[in-house]
Amino acid sequence: MDPLTYRSAGVDIGAGDEAVRRIAPLAASTKRPEVLGGIGAFASFVSLPAGYREPVLVSSTDGVGTKLKVAFLAGRHDTVGIDLVAMGVNDVVVHGAEPLYFLDYLAVHRVDPAQVGTIVSGVAEGCRRAGCALVGGETAEMNELYAPGEYDLAGFAVGVVEKSDIVTGSEVRPGDRVLGLASSGLHSNGYTLARRVVFERLGLKPGDTVPGLGRSAADELLEPTRIYVKPVLALLKTVPVLAMAHVTGGGVTLNLPRVLPEGCQAAIDPRAWPVPPIFRIIQEAGFVDDAEMRRTFNMGLGYLLVVRPGDAARAAQTLSAAGERVFDVGEIRAGVRSVVYA
Repeated sequence: MDPLTYRSAGVDIGAGDEAVRRIAPLAASTKRPEVLGGIGAFASFVSLPAGYREPVLVSSTDGVGTKLKVAFLAGRHDTVGIDLVAMGVNDVVVHGAEPLYFLDYLAVHRVDPAQVGTIVSGVAEGCRRAGCALVGGETAEMNELYAPGEYDLAGFAVGVVEKSDIVTGSEVRPGDRVLGLASSGLHSNGYTLARRVVFERLGLKPGDTVPGLGRSAADELLEPTRIYVKPVLALLKTVPVLAMAHVTGGGVTLNLPRVLPEGCQAAIDPRAWPVPPIFRIIQEAGFVDDAEMRRTFNMGLGYLLVVRPGDAARAAQTLSAAGERVFDVGEIRAGVRSVVYA
């Protein structure tokens, strides 16, 4: 009987070491002054930035979901890491926090150092866009849990905010305005439905051109989630922001009420912004009704902010100057905490 090794049982330590070697310079490219040391230790060390009187750490964890299935089909793994970072840091900045550092968890069938490097290059790019440091992570080889060529991603974002500056939504009042920032597409939510429509109802392959879009299904569905951190942090220095929401699973319908106080209802005008064509294509091909679309997809708005009426124009101008497409999409009214479309 042949002797067994860890490699023959399914875990290649050598491949894991090579993957770490490739990851190290990617992490180094995101380093902030607060980061003490590099990757490879048992834990990561990050000091708090100077200048805070009562610093509060703000954390979030998330994944990319079944958008990964599109990456598997297309054989493209360079952008899903951006999505991973976006899902965490956009949640953290909702409460006024500056993202400080990020950790990732990658579970694979077998470690392919080149593929791992490609995936983590996307994570590093997302961290650079958000201004946070990639300080560590875990790559787990589990060939009995994942199919060949498949993997899962999870990420952990940590930021810091002055205690007195935490944005909670508690000061929102009837009459306040709701501003929306354009999304880059589907972002990272609704993919179980989107894939069903694009690949089954429409019968497209990843490389096929989506009718009416002029780009391939893979290009459209793998468009990275927009990261709103830097424009929002710049806005917070100039305009009082009462509440913010990252539009993820549940759409505007379910995410905006999470940051509204009792007695406040958001009246959203669905004609106030252009809905990207991919949502129309999914709705028509899938015979999806309006309510289902709005509680599944972002419908073209990736981030929402609530400001006083007198601050709306200045906030929109500041965000536009930072490169965002900004729309005044509605107002806060007295009512049951919810979103209505009017």
